[in-house]
Amino acid sequence: MLNKDILHVLGQKIHPGESAEISFDVANLHTSSSVDVPVFIERSKRPGPTVLFTAGIHGDEVNGVEIVRQLIAKGINKPKRGSIICIPVINIFGFINLTREFPDGRDLNRVFPGNHNGSLASQVAYKLIHEVIPSVDYVVDFHTGGAGRFNAPQIRIEKNNIELDELAKAFGAPFVVYSKNLNKSFRYTCSKLGIPMLLYEGGKSIHLDPNVTHTGVNGAKRVLAHLNMLNPRLKASPPKKKCVFILESRWQRANYSGMFRPVTNLMSSKVKKGDVIGNITDPYGKFNDFVKAETSGYIINVNESPIVYQGDALFHITRKMKP
Repeated sequence: MLNKDILHVLGQKIHPGESAEISFDVANLHTSSSVDVPVFIERSKRPGPTVLFTAGIHGDEVNGVEIVRQLIAKGINKPKRGSIICIPVINIFGFINLTREFPDGRDLNRVFPGNHNGSLASQVAYKLIHEVIPSVDYVVDFHTGGAGRFNAPQIRIEKNNIELDELAKAFGAPFVVYSKNLNKSFRYTCSKLGIPMLLYEGGKSIHLDPNVTHTGVNGAKRVLAHLNMLNPRLKASPPKKKCVFILESRWQRANYSGMFRPVTNLMSSKVKKGDVIGNITDPYGKFNDFVKAETSGYIINVNESPIVYQGDALFHITRKMKP
């Protein structure tokens, strides 16, 4: 679907060649102070697709917010053709407190497509789906790992979708993980509406990582170049490594409770079955369990929590790759 002459976003009309900053507001704080979430729209005079960049669905995932911030600050969001919409922080309530959920305790990414008369999170989801998404052709949504888990930069898409495969290749993250669309998630809802979405995962919550940010910003530029939308004054550098498409992966869990320390420089590296990849100790110097890789593959996620309990996820290791 190509841009129509006029974009209708959050009740505003934006014509070709125009720029706009629109407020995405749903509710005030409990102090009656207003909370305005800015939505940045840049349109070229030349027709083309509309791409939406979003972050902060979970309020503590600040690295995604930083990526979208840089897209705006560096002028990457000014397209050669078509339109680019940037929403750096969707869950502004969680972002203020650096918490994952909304004040109502709900995970925004589990209430889509939302309800106009529902919970606060549900109302935000409803407004996004009904007042922004109808104007959009592609979505890139930026996330990070949660609960102290650090994700290697990766794109997550559903299987058996040629267009998503091509977009993921264009993005150029080190890994592309095939994963199911979770029911009531933003990605699931966009898929049902026929809108391709790339979900980027990188880093961990309440943490900024320059490599994760760099990969996300460059990936966004490559996607825009792939769609012939990248501003001519900008260049999209090719990825340093070829993408690894992952068909199957599994968490390796702790056999014991204790103090956990992973081997350094494991992220994104390939390990062999039996390699020592960490150790779990007690606080008293009496116990030391060497954690060995249960399978050969790439490590795409590491639990960086210093304390773990038996059964906790430690390492996410790939098991089967696409040829």
